[in-house]
Amino acid sequence: MLSHTIGRYLSWPITRLAGLIAPTGIPPNCITWAALGLNLWAGVLFAQGRFAAGGGVMMLAGLCDLLDGPVARIQKRVSIFGAFLDSIFDRYADLILFLGLLVYYASVNRFGYAFLAGAAMAGAVMVSYAKARAASLVPNEDVGFWDRPERLVLMVIGALANRMPPVLWILAIGPNITVIHRIVHTWKQTKEVAPMPKPVPASRLSPSPLETNLSHGAQRPSPQFFSRTAGRGQ
Repeated sequence: MLSHTIGRYLSWPITRLAGLIAPTGIPPNCITWAALGLNLWAGVLFAQGRFAAGGGVMMLAGLCDLLDGPVARIQKRVSIFGAFLDSIFDRYADLILFLGLLVYYASVNRFGYAFLAGAAMAGAVMVSYAKARAASLVPNEDVGFWDRPERLVLMVIGALANRMPPVLWILAIGPNITVIHRIVHTWKQTKEVAPMPKPVPASRLSPSPLETNLSHGAQRPSPQFFSRTAGRGQ
């Protein structure tokens, strides 16, 4: 996938740059916040129709996205919350960027492209959600192509080249196909997983008084006892 290729080629320069930033003491979460702020700026530029400028700002935001993890590792500040915050902000960034495009095309009465921006927004969110939800249910491989790095690279290329409409067509269709792919994959996986046992009712979990007496060595009542007490309480 493209994310692995990007990581392989950018690993060395990102590590060196993180090594320069880490001694300054800048918290990794601040870099994560900076990425969100830059994406918000890019979304505003898109809403104004300034695609090339928005694409440039997206590149800066992407650089921050790549740096927060290595800086956290060098500073020994890796945390579960940091990973959670980064994931949440990535989802917000996706929404902001597509919302900016939707606002622009609606303002210039290009409602077809505004609809494509909305469909691309839905696909971006659902690709991530489908992956996370499937991983919580079954063993989940990295299924599909249109993860976040692929979408961002295509958006940057479309913005810098001022060719956003064809990019929107691709992003409105491709990620949603990946969602369907992940649904089918998860369906196949769930068929191979053994069904969960049915929960035992609470009333079955606590022994009856008769069972308690028997477990403590009490003498088992004779059949005559049941015959003498059968009519009580009816």
